[in-house]
Amino acid sequence: MRSRLAVRFVQLAATVTLAALSGCGPMPGGSRPTPQGIPSRAEARTALIYEANLRQGPETLRAFLNDFPKGADLHVHLSGAVYAETLIRDAGEDGLCVDKIALSFAKPPCRGNLIPATQLSGNIDRQTQLFYDKLIDSLSVRSFVPMAGWSEHDQFFAVFDRMNGLGDHAAEWVDEVASRAAAENNQYLELMQTPPFSHALEIAHQIGWNAKLAQADPQAFAEFRQQLLDHGLRDEVAAGRNAALQAESGRKQLEHCGTAQAAPGCQVEVRYIYQVLRDFPPEVVFAQTLLGFETVEASMNAKDDTWVGINLVRPEDDFVSMRDYTLHMKIVGYLHSVYPGVHISLHAGELAPSLVPPEGLRFHIRQAVELGDAERIGHGVDVMYEDRPRDLLTELAARHIMIEINLSSNEGILGVEGDAHPFPVYRAVHVPVALSTDDEGVSRIDLTHEYVRAAIDYRLTYRDLKQLARTGMEHDFLPGASLWAKPDDFSKMVDACRTDFTGEVPTPCADFLRGSQKASAQWELERRFREFEAKFQGSDFDRLLHVARPNRPALLPLHYCPLNY
Repeated sequence: MRSRLAVRFVQLAATVTLAALSGCGPMPGGSRPTPQGIPSRAEARTALIYEANLRQGPETLRAFLNDFPKGADLHVHLSGAVYAETLIRDAGEDGLCVDKIALSFAKPPCRGNLIPATQLSGNIDRQTQLFYDKLIDSLSVRSFVPMAGWSEHDQFFAVFDRMNGLGDHAAEWVDEVASRAAAENNQYLELMQTPPFSHALEIAHQIGWNAKLAQADPQAFAEFRQQLLDHGLRDEVAAGRNAALQAESGRKQLEHCGTAQAAPGCQVEVRYIYQVLRDFPPEVVFAQTLLGFETVEASMNAKDDTWVGINLVRPEDDFVSMRDYTLHMKIVGYLHSVYPGVHISLHAGELAPSLVPPEGLRFHIRQAVELGDAERIGHGVDVMYEDRPRDLLTELAARHIMIEINLSSNEGILGVEGDAHPFPVYRAVHVPVALSTDDEGVSRIDLTHEYVRAAIDYRLTYRDLKQLARTGMEHDFLPGASLWAKPDDFSKMVDACRTDFTGEVPTPCADFLRGSQKASAQWELERRFREFEAKFQGSDFDRLLHVARPNRPALLPLHYCPLNY
């Protein structure tokens, strides 16, 4: 990863230098009046500081971008976001064993190849440290080297099987992820989690599947839904709601929220996406999806500020996932017609030619949107292999369907990176995109890492990075109207909040923000941008302007050539 970034950095440094030497061409940071409006002097100066950090290398750029306001991380699997060190500690607290051969957790008794996980805590000797390191590698992709018959794709998904047996540590895990987000100036998370669904599974098996259901007959779907409800499916809704409520209350207690000792994580807003496991038999997938819609709707109606949407998870290239993909999309689409207020983000296009036959690459993204009513697409990597890809891109742009971009995950699982990734294609045709981490604990990354990677690999400007952050907040599932007058156009706020933005909230705008959690969060992002850019206005940073544009006086780039917009 470091060597690849180094090569990209050398290429990018040459590009930045040529652009800087060109004089009064495009405004610093690629600024232009739309889609984000004409930049302020503070933003323009910060764009130059960004260029300077970009020229100085990945580590310097990371230090700059760590504090950059990132808005949201919208594609996060909670169990995959936790680092292996936490999982090992939790295994010890739960009294689990560790299999020395399989390098996974196991239930007691701890005999033979099973040792107590508690042996991997406290003061440990060198041999135990070496085993601890191997276990971390087994619970992540750290130090992974592909071998015959075992790819990083296999290693990645095997991690989740190896952590089986762990108890409920949701509050602790949310605290870890929120605290990490706060440390890198990320204000909002949507965490994917799977609540209990054993009762739904049981009654689905009892009722069974039939030919009409297999044909996705709407009347059969309606009857099956009613049968599930009549058999008490809603009995598990309370458990799902409570799981998220307890995770939130627990993590806020750990972070001392509402007290003088409140941790920075308290400033991170968290919502939850209900995960459905799509590799189960179709009757179970239907039942769990129905339970998800019921749980999310109940939470939203009660204003729990927890569950906001639904997603289908597990490897998209698995046999059942591929066989039943169209059926799953029709199930989601039907249930959305019954529960239209529930938001939908769907994993689609997390595929590459090496994983499935060509026929399997031709329809997943389109069906997720047209059959499954997806508002956001997770990954979307195989878009150019879809039937009529340019028509699909036009549709995604016209309908403002956002793509959740997971660069490190896509490289590791799919082997897709750099020019082979559709990220620049989406941007070129104005499909909304935002960066996310997917499973930062498994990948051993954070959101700042993804911003650094995107900046170097795709030669992004400072304004490009701001647009990515704004796009994430535009497409979060928080309730309420957007702060922006037009979708994905960040040049003009709604009339009530139209201002030069001094950080002070005009009275009409304050009323508007009180009625919209989404707009309020977007306003907070703008405030953070202003605060971040203010740091670079002093003379202490003048020397970096010479690094950004080495042959120009430091103040000259702050006076633009408006005719060249």
